[in-house]
Formats: sequence, C-alpha cells, structure tokens
Amino acid sequence: MSAPEITVATTADRTGIVESLVAAFRNDPVLRFLFPDEETYPAHAAAFFGHLFDKRVGRQSIWTIGGAAVAIWEPPVGTAAVTSHVAEPDLPPDAVARLKDYDHAVHSALPDSPFWYLGVLGTDPASAGRGWGRAVMAAGLNRAAADGLPAILETSTPGNVEFYRRAGWRVVGELTAPLPIWIMQQ
Repeated sequence: MSAPEITVATTADRTGIVESLVAAFRNDPVLRFLFPDEETYPAHAAAFFGHLFDKRVGRQSIWTIGGAAVAIWEPPVGTAAVTSHVAEPDLPPDAVARLKDYDHAVHSALPDSPFWYLGVLGTDPASAGRGWGRAVMAAGLNRAAADGLPAILETSTPGNVEFYRRAGWRVVGELTAPLPIWIMQQ
C-alpha cells in the first residue's frame, strides 16, 4: 500500500476540508465551548473553519490528505505570501464573544518570538486511525524546522496532550480559563 499524498490545500479543497473538520471536532471541548447548541453546531463550526481556511489558504500553510486530514498552520508574522483581508466569520454575537475570550486567553500565553502555529489538526472520523493526522502535522513541522523556528499549538483535550507528546511535543504552559488549555511546543 502506498503512502497517502500530502498536498498544500487550494481553494478547490475548501468544502471537503471544512466538512471534515466539522465532523472531526463535533465533540471537541473548544468547539463545544464556542458552539454549544447541537442544532446550530454544524453551521457555526462550518463558518468558523471556513474562516480559518480562507485566512490561510493563500499562505500555502494548509496541508491535507484529500481533504480528509488537515493541518492548518499559521506562518510566523511577516512571512505570509498573501495578506489579503478575509471577512470575519458570520457567527452570532454570543459565539463571537466566546471566541474572543478564548483567543485572548490563548494568545496571552504564546511566546513573543517567532514560531509556526498549528491552529487546527483534524481528521474526518471516517478516515481516523490511519496516521494521516500525524502525516499532515509533520509537513508543517518540517516547514518550521526548515525555517529554524519552534512550533506551537494549544489543545483542550487531555487525550490530545498524550497524542502530541508521543509526536515529540512538550507542554510549556497551562491555562484554566475559559476552559483547560495546554500550550505545547516542538
């Protein structure tokens, strides 16, 4: 069996990637904090992931395996190839307030020096267990290493802390509000 092909996402990948991430994060603590209502979760999560995709696709920092596994990385400030304006996601005011609270908490715990940021790593549940998440994550880690920069991520899932530790990450910070958050670095 041949290894899956990892590609840099293009705008043509948007729909498949957003659908995979909505499915992958259905029970994620952060996404359920942001969008707690079961009925509106799919639409709000799709708007959120679509926004993240749109902000980074022009920077060529989204790696994917057929849209089923995806790593959305934020390059260090000043390295972006494209700096076009992307409209804010269409979310209700209460969700925007929760998103701002979460972002403020996380960003206040991040280093001041340049780093590559793994903002999203997800695999569609139908493709889980194949190692594809590790594969797309590795593409971004390789880019960070080539730039001579550390990689940073945050997670609010205890099981993910162990997943990332096994992949060489270490916890460098912990937050308790607005929910438990581990900051990790490699």
